[in-house]
Amino acid sequence: MILSTKEVQKIGIFRALQLGDMLCAIPAVRALRRAYPQSRIYLIGLPWAKTFTERFNEYFDGFISFPGYPGLPEQGFDPAAFHLFAGEMLSEKFDLLLQMQGNGSLVNPMLEQFSAKFLSGFKTEGHYAPDNGLFIDYPDEGSEIERHLHLMEYLGIETQGIDLEFPLSGSDIAEVEKLNLPIEPQKYVCIHPGSRGSWRQWPTAYFAALGDFCADQGYRIVITGTRDEIEITEKVAGQMKSEPINTAGTTSLGAVAALIKDAAALISNCTGVSHIAAAFKTPSVVISMDGEPQRWGPLDHYTHRTVNWLQHPDFHLVFRETVDLLQQVV
Repeated sequence: MILSTKEVQKIGIFRALQLGDMLCAIPAVRALRRAYPQSRIYLIGLPWAKTFTERFNEYFDGFISFPGYPGLPEQGFDPAAFHLFAGEMLSEKFDLLLQMQGNGSLVNPMLEQFSAKFLSGFKTEGHYAPDNGLFIDYPDEGSEIERHLHLMEYLGIETQGIDLEFPLSGSDIAEVEKLNLPIEPQKYVCIHPGSRGSWRQWPTAYFAALGDFCADQGYRIVITGTRDEIEITEKVAGQMKSEPINTAGTTSLGAVAALIKDAAALISNCTGVSHIAAAFKTPSVVISMDGEPQRWGPLDHYTHRTVNWLQHPDFHLVFRETVDLLQQVV
């Protein structure tokens, strides 16, 4: 390793993004934890991610809530809150601060002011990054998983595999059992039609059509979603000829994950649930609405069928992938 375990006792990872982004970074975090088993590792992320570090408590020892920064779209900027955040970051005295947000064009100068002993991460031509030998050019190609593993490898940290993870707790499983759903493991298909931003949502009629096809093959249909996605899940249910089980708004993220784990398959937009399916190796059809399937799609292209809708807006292509996937499941 470039940095010895004696030099690095406290590590901060800056990644203020959403669920799917965080899950794609887990293989890199796993490698980091193996390389620095005695170090304390903190995530600096969006407020929601505190629960993420609690779920992944084998890898994270603490969490610092990030209040936003000018130019970053995930959260509004509050100058007063950022002042308090900066003071907290300085008081932590990190030995190593890792910029795992992106190409660093906005955040590298921000992170440097927090006076970590070592600052490392991604940089891009034409934008500032410390000239300390610990930054690599942002690999603007390949999967999100592999991009962060490239950073670990550059730091001399051995990869511990590319598999994703999603730990389930006893309460997650108990929550599903409490719903008393009329389903059996591997006898149902999950459909998750929601996504952050309406522009990333596949038409509800298409989800309904795939749901009816799966029902005709003998599967129960379980529609999943958050409370904010109830409207779209009800549209899907209302357009189906068969009668699905709509769990949207009644389940936590952990319960949704438990449902996906035991499902025969998942059909979804390009959301965090597709990475949960990848973690459990639950077969899936993922309709990519962001134009970057090579970056965000699962790495196993046989178990997980990703269709680039922006390039191939063809329902029949998605249908054929669904048919083939269910034949694979059988």
